[in-house]
Amino acid sequence: MYTTIRFFLILCVGLLLLSGCTAVSYYTQSIVGHSSLMLARKPIGQVLKNADEPLKQQLLTAIEIRRFATNELGLPDNQSYTSYVQLKNDPPIWNVIAAEEFSLRGKQWCYPIIGCASYRGYYHRDDADKHAKMLEKKGYEVHLSSATAYSTLGWFADPLTSAMFKRGEASLAELVFHELAHQQLYVNGDSRFNEAFASAVGEQGAIRWLQMTNRNTLLEKYRQSLGIRDDFIDLINDTKIKLQTIYESEQTPDQMREQKKAVFDGMRRAHQKLIKEKWNGKKWYSRWFSQPINNARLVAISTYRDLVSEFIGLFQRCEQDFTRFYKAVEITAFTAERKIKENNCLY
Repeated sequence: MYTTIRFFLILCVGLLLLSGCTAVSYYTQSIVGHSSLMLARKPIGQVLKNADEPLKQQLLTAIEIRRFATNELGLPDNQSYTSYVQLKNDPPIWNVIAAEEFSLRGKQWCYPIIGCASYRGYYHRDDADKHAKMLEKKGYEVHLSSATAYSTLGWFADPLTSAMFKRGEASLAELVFHELAHQQLYVNGDSRFNEAFASAVGEQGAIRWLQMTNRNTLLEKYRQSLGIRDDFIDLINDTKIKLQTIYESEQTPDQMREQKKAVFDGMRRAHQKLIKEKWNGKKWYSRWFSQPINNARLVAISTYRDLVSEFIGLFQRCEQDFTRFYKAVEITAFTAERKIKENNCLY
């Protein structure tokens, strides 16, 4: 483990020497934060010896999920998610997402090795808050989003964290499969493609795991949650279409602001209608609507969800064969326009 940390530090020192002052500050917190996480991890087998019963059962389930990822889903067979970190402060990562006032395109940040992405990650919320406020002063709309897990794309043995267990077994499976999917395939500079692919693998993998392990009650609840999520995403997409029409118009900024506010008000009314007419009074996503809505918050959702239905369609055309699916996605990933719908999985 310490050899890995030394390699990481040497690599990052090289990056610091190539960076400006602002970048040095950012990469310094990345080095310290990631190194601290790596040094705190312990093999699951070691943790099990002294774990209380709830944590013991969670870790045993995590072992099962990790084996399933390789044996049944064909995801990378390595040391990722075979260790555990009990976090002092959840979650491990805070992402800053930003967008201009009249744009649904997220601000891009570029990094060595992985290329550009539509978010900037911090290990401490104070650092994320500081950067978010700086962007707001520049006129950006900003959203701060917590992440319970992240992937180093196979460079390091990513650990399970205590934050990953908070939403139950199905969520844990989806998270592990999602993060391992980033190790399976990652396209530099295309966050929408990468996150949607990983989201599709996470969801379809979780369904497969629940089916094959006869967790039928949990499977039913998970499918219900996916349906509710789809309703929410439909609402997001409808809102984006309306906003895009406004942003592409030749109206004055004041006129666009007024119409933008009307669209967000309509979105809130549509959410209330879903609660009353489709969700049987259950106030799903009310926490999301409890905060001001802005372009950055829509971008945060879109980055992960815009292409998911296209990937799931491709998965179906591959007859739900994960190996064929990965090959089909890889072929699509390295074509110029990455048209997922045009791939017929003829492999």
